[in-house]
Amino acid sequence: MLTIDVAVLLAVIVVWRLRRRTEARSRFDEKMTGVIVLVLGVLIAPTPAGHGILNILGQLASGVTQASR
Repeated sequence: MLTIDVAVLLAVIVVWRLRRRTEARSRFDEKMTGVIVLVLGVLIAPTPAGHGILNILGQLASGVTQASR
């Protein structure tokens, strides 16, 4: 039996939707892409990958802050 992770499926949908030309998107299409990206973020956040991304972004922000002083 084949199982598909919902986060992976949403990531594929986001990449597919963002590859289209900007002129071809309606307002509804852009809002729907935003909702899908938000749901993807909620699904990824509690996972170990989400925590790793958060740590990397935190270190990057800390490095930029220290570099600007």
